[in-house]
Amino acid sequence: MSATTAPQSPLHDPSATAARQPWSVLFLLGAAQFMVVLDITVVNVALPSIGAALDFAAADLQWVVTIYVLFTGGLLLLGGRLADRFDRRLVFLIGLSLFTAASLASGLAPSPGALIAARAAQGLGAALLTPAALSILTTTYTGSQLTKALSAWGAIGSAGAAVGVLLGGVLTSALSWEWIFLINVPVGLAAIALTLRLVPAGEQGVAEGRLDLPGAVTVVAGLMVLVYALDGTSEHGWGSARTLLLLVLAAVLLAAFVLVERVSPRPLVPPATWRLRSLVSSGAVVLVITGILVGTFFLNSLYLQHVLDASALETGLGFLPLALSIGIAAQVASRLLPRTGTRVVVAVGLALVAAGAAVLAAAPDEASYAAHLLPGFLVIGVGMGLVFPGVTVTGLSGVPAEEAGLASGFLATSHEIGAALGVAVLAAIAATAGDITTLTGIAAGYQDGFIAAAAVAAALGAIALWSVPSIRPPQEAAAPTH
Repeated sequence: MSATTAPQSPLHDPSATAARQPWSVLFLLGAAQFMVVLDITVVNVALPSIGAALDFAAADLQWVVTIYVLFTGGLLLLGGRLADRFDRRLVFLIGLSLFTAASLASGLAPSPGALIAARAAQGLGAALLTPAALSILTTTYTGSQLTKALSAWGAIGSAGAAVGVLLGGVLTSALSWEWIFLINVPVGLAAIALTLRLVPAGEQGVAEGRLDLPGAVTVVAGLMVLVYALDGTSEHGWGSARTLLLLVLAAVLLAAFVLVERVSPRPLVPPATWRLRSLVSSGAVVLVITGILVGTFFLNSLYLQHVLDASALETGLGFLPLALSIGIAAQVASRLLPRTGTRVVVAVGLALVAAGAAVLAAAPDEASYAAHLLPGFLVIGVGMGLVFPGVTVTGLSGVPAEEAGLASGFLATSHEIGAALGVAVLAAIAATAGDITTLTGIAAGYQDGFIAAAAVAAALGAIALWSVPSIRPPQEAAAPTH
């Protein structure tokens, strides 16, 4: 869930003899990143309350989730370039300050448009904050300390997802939906004060050259138009002139991004990246599988609260088995990978995701959580837990140390963009069947959404058997997890 463009050599250099650094900087950076990860899943549980309070149109509700991950993913590599080139602490503070201010604006938003704009600003803050934080971490610690710090950093993703679904339910039930955003404000202010005290200023990055601003603008614009096209399909139809024109415009903008990258002296994604089969295939799997995961949270938040009349707290608790099964399966995957190789683990994981989505698609209109939803959650969670470590190991294997930051940033970008597109696609499919803010509409769209998810996961599993290289990491190496 994070990108890094910082040098990796301190981790691999056994002669690193720098004095041990206090863990306070890690706790500070981890707390800031935890907020970023938390804000992906914490919102899902509160969506019905947000929709009712601000009178969201049915098709627009998914933008509360989508715009955040879209801006985070689309600008993450640019944020990494900024952290490379300028004072890392300054970039981190700007990102953290923007994220905190946007959290306040989100909690006080008086209308759907104001909330969506504030969430976009949150995403921009996250895109600056995340790579700068990881850059500070990798330049603060060395040797065994850096190994432990990176392991802790990697665990933040899983922890944030699990805590997010529960915290969203607790805050929405006990206080109101506004507090899922407002709680970030005191944490952010404290983090800003501690950063000024704990992190030294004036450490300049080493990167030179012009920033690829045209690349960042065209990729974000293209993705926004694509999501906007999908957003309108429930009202205008998939074959309408509006939808087709917007899809063509999105294709033009994304094609412009590709052309910009080819001529830019310092592109966000160097052309050589696309020739790394293991990295590109892993990024494609990450994009699709993350879309299914975040789309699962989105559709089930609406289903549990509208159809099964669950409270926000009950919905958050209902998601915990899904989040925990991902973490447990990821640990199992780290032991399987050296024995079976990544291809088998990824393919089996995708097959399980397809099976779990099929279980959810088969749920009746008046489903029972224990009998119909929980089995699907557990199977999807186990599948996700197998896939994420497998594709991470595959994507980063064979990448030179000096390009490890770019590779991890590529995977992180795929993760965030996948989350945005997954929610948009599944919401569009579900909304085609009916108004997804009403009981009958979500019940009708729920089945369609998960039929599509099952079909995509099954097809991706078959493709993975051909396209994903089989890597067997050393027995003693723990597989990274999301």
